[in-house]
Amino acid sequence: MDNSGKEKEAMQLMAEADKKVKASGSFLGGMFGGNHKVEDACEMYARAANMFKMAKNWSAAGNAFCQAARLHMQLQNKLDSATSFVDAGNAYKKADPQEAISCLNQAIDIYTDMGRFTIAAKHHITIAEIYESELVDIEKAIAHYEQAADYYKGEESNSSANKCLLKVGHYSAQLEQYQKAIEIYEQVAMSTMDNPLLKYNAKEYFFKASLCHFIVDELNAKLAIEKYEEMFPAFSDSRELKLLKKLLEAHEEQNSEAFTEAVKEFDSVSRLDQWLTTMLLRIKKTIQGDAGDLK
Repeated sequence: MDNSGKEKEAMQLMAEADKKVKASGSFLGGMFGGNHKVEDACEMYARAANMFKMAKNWSAAGNAFCQAARLHMQLQNKLDSATSFVDAGNAYKKADPQEAISCLNQAIDIYTDMGRFTIAAKHHITIAEIYESELVDIEKAIAHYEQAADYYKGEESNSSANKCLLKVGHYSAQLEQYQKAIEIYEQVAMSTMDNPLLKYNAKEYFFKASLCHFIVDELNAKLAIEKYEEMFPAFSDSRELKLLKKLLEAHEEQNSEAFTEAVKEFDSVSRLDQWLTTMLLRIKKTIQGDAGDLK
């Protein structure tokens, strides 16, 4: 289907909306229904934006939604303004990630000002995801996940907060900020181990915290593992703990073959993901004379 006609129509609507805005700002326009003209212009910009979307002209759609958002703000329609900024952000996501972030931040400012922290948190996650996948700026992704977690906690949405914190822990460990990762994994493990539906996940988080300890210091890892077993007895019977004990033994003996064998055995039942593989390789590299792989 040819949508070029839609694009033309959208451009005409934009031009008409621009005229309405100018007319509302003039002295006579202000006296004779200035606000009414601005409301009409808002509607025109939104219609134009949707036509640009149909024509897949994402930047133009984003720009039109932004114009509508600013006018809504002028009219003190805060909620409509925030919604339009979000629409603009979603359109820009497909063409200009930086501009998408700018629009979503403007929406967040309005939502936090209105006390809508859960919605603000959701948009912080969207920004974090753009930094993760489009702009590959992990430090900034972490900052937005942390802010989202903060807002969720304030609203007592603990499971949503934990999801964000786990992302922070994941990336912090990748960036070798092990202490921060350990604190997060311990905190999330402790908040899930008393929940009958989630306690199964606690052993995974204690396992990840133990690996971060192990990279920093072998003795630290031993002490942490003992502490986790006391806190969460189910951890004692886990395959994760059995692996950790074999790895500690191999590390003490500086035996990289035994280390690799233990990892392979674990991997044959529970596939290791990229993060676990990275952490295990970092530990293995601390064994003298190691080739630095898990083969």
